[in-house]
Amino acid sequence: MAALGRFSQMLLRSSLTQTRRQLSAAAAGAHGEQSGRTWKILTFVVALPGVAVCMLNMYLKEQQHSHEQPEFVPYSHLRIRSKRFPWGDGNKSLFHNPHLNALPDGYEGHDE
Repeated sequence: MAALGRFSQMLLRSSLTQTRRQLSAAAAGAHGEQSGRTWKILTFVVALPGVAVCMLNMYLKEQQHSHEQPEFVPYSHLRIRSKRFPWGDGNKSLFHNPHLNALPDGYEGHDE
């Protein structure tokens, strides 16, 4: 008889534990849905307008920026070529921009 009592209490405990787990999982699921909804609202109300304002700011600043080539000054410590680059004519860096990056003797296409 004592064994039957212990067995019934064990079953009761396991069913109560399982019920608690299910309830806590349901509560966590509701919290997850609410959290997801909150982040979705924040994305559309805060993040996307913030990105749009940053893009507008960058565009307006770029419109005011002058696109003139800076004056070439032949400093002796800049544009030192101790050996040739292994690509092209050996004088231009890998990401050479002829408008911004001067060669050791000046900008390309400018005969001064």
